[in-house]
Amino acid sequence: MSVLIEGSARHVHLKREDVETLFGKGFQLSKKRDLLQPGEFLTDEKVTLTGPRGKIERVSVLGPERKATQAEISLTDARVLGVTAPVRLSGDIAGSAPIRLEGPAGSADLTEGCVVAKRHLHVTPADAEKLGITGRDTVRVKVGGERALVFDEVSVRVSENFYTEVHLDYDEMNAAGLSGEVYGELI
Repeated sequence: MSVLIEGSARHVHLKREDVETLFGKGFQLSKKRDLLQPGEFLTDEKVTLTGPRGKIERVSVLGPERKATQAEISLTDARVLGVTAPVRLSGDIAGSAPIRLEGPAGSADLTEGCVVAKRHLHVTPADAEKLGITGRDTVRVKVGGERALVFDEVSVRVSENFYTEVHLDYDEMNAAGLSGEVYGELI
């Protein structure tokens, strides 16, 4: 099966308390544009990530608000920041790296919450059934081109609320020379 591959740039998800800490009391995230996954959107808001070695400015905030704040970065970003962020799926932040988030109204020091985004396949139940896969399985994704690659250990996430697509971070996209609208083959 051919599947759309999207690059997942560094970003943060914020809980209500941290929205107010970073942007001000009563602040509401503003929707800049919808993302492909239903209900997810890019906001106009940006934050700075600060680690022991460096900082990365103008990091996008994604909505809607979450029950926990987290930063999803690449391995290259982790080196720049000087953090040892584990490779994890979004939401799996227990025991992950600490990080500081800075906004126009204040800063939030997270004791955990910084992860390197693990490559994953969002898939609808109908497509999962066609493929004979279930949530928490892993698949391989083959991409062609000048720098053809096979990505192993692509985690499967199944939900009726998903659009079927693979998410890779930009380190992985660059390694395969991928940009624009690209497709891979599930193998």
